[in-house]
Amino acid sequence: MKTSFGPKLILSNNDPFLSLKSIRLPAAFLTQGTPKMIISLLSLIAVKKTTQAAVYFFAFYHMCFSPLMSRAQMNFIHPGGTHNQSDLAFVKSKIEAGEQPWTRNFDRIRMLAKSKPIKGIPTDENGQKEYGQIAYANALAWWYTGNDSYAENTIDILNRWGKDFKGYSPVAGQNLLLGGWIGSLLGPAAELLRGYKGWKPSDLAMVQTMFKQHFYPVLNTMSTWNGNVDLTQIDAMMHIAVFCEDENEFKLGISRLRSRTRNYIHLASDTTKPDSEAWFRPKRWADGLTQETCRDNGHHSQFAMSSAIHAMEVAWNQGVDLYGENAQRYLAALELLALQLNTGDMQGICSNTKATDDIYATWEVGFNHYHNRKGNQLPNTRRLLEKKIRHLGQSEWNIFHETLTHNLDGKVGNRE
Repeated sequence: MKTSFGPKLILSNNDPFLSLKSIRLPAAFLTQGTPKMIISLLSLIAVKKTTQAAVYFFAFYHMCFSPLMSRAQMNFIHPGGTHNQSDLAFVKSKIEAGEQPWTRNFDRIRMLAKSKPIKGIPTDENGQKEYGQIAYANALAWWYTGNDSYAENTIDILNRWGKDFKGYSPVAGQNLLLGGWIGSLLGPAAELLRGYKGWKPSDLAMVQTMFKQHFYPVLNTMSTWNGNVDLTQIDAMMHIAVFCEDENEFKLGISRLRSRTRNYIHLASDTTKPDSEAWFRPKRWADGLTQETCRDNGHHSQFAMSSAIHAMEVAWNQGVDLYGENAQRYLAALELLALQLNTGDMQGICSNTKATDDIYATWEVGFNHYHNRKGNQLPNTRRLLEKKIRHLGQSEWNIFHETLTHNLDGKVGNRE
């Protein structure tokens, strides 16, 4: 008769049984309840099966005590994704007062914040994107108006995902990017609704389980494509970790971001120069050059920077300052890319001298932190925001209406 084995137990980095790494245990032991577990342990000790007893004790400890110790280590702040309560209240007050540019940008959100019945999870990228953006727009509209119908629209979508979504297969290639895109729309939406009293605790828990079971596989499998994909995954990881109050996932996202930042943004002071082919053969290695700068002259770099800064904002709202430890790289990257987009010229860095015409409605989160909070001047970034982004910037995928949510100085500027 074959022995039935239970799930594989994986230890966290701070687990006192780390040396055992991972094991599989008979399902009969795992499912018999605490009193019988203890009896089984004593029986093994009595017949001097000490090694097996030690392994079984580890399982008993890990299931009964380690989770409690883990949960006590970090107190998550809600709302605490890209949006914190102070910023949400500030924008709400401006909308209520009818002030610009917030009222105009909120009107765009309200066009998305509609009720759209969902009978099943779309299998195509655009269908999933549509529902993700509707959920996010409704969640923001609820915060800014207090109208519960917006909250209910978001919950309808999240609950349907919780019930019906079965994940992405294969866990590879484009699905790693798609999971990042959708996770960085549904994750912030869920976090914004976490405090809504009309969301049943059982349904909220169901959505948390869905994220862990069906998004973690494609988010925690790091893409080896260009850096924007990994950064999009990290954006989703950080938001979902906060919503699920999952410290291990939160720390994994931070670790990934630290590593990717060093391997995505170049500084002349770096001791080693990256592989030129992987960086699309730049002609000049300037401070702030990104791995994708010369790929398409600023198009994908905007998506990458947006995702990275979203992740740093989530960390900031949870009391972790990734902005500070990465300031030199991100300030250089923001200013160089902004100069290229302002002038339409790649500043002698790439063989193709013309910068992309694609302008995305990002930049606000990074400018708000580095300028409004920390006092850095960022003249190129400011000019780009005031002359182009706040008038022409496109919201696309996880670049989501930042001129509404994070333009906290209220300046608009004149359109070029």
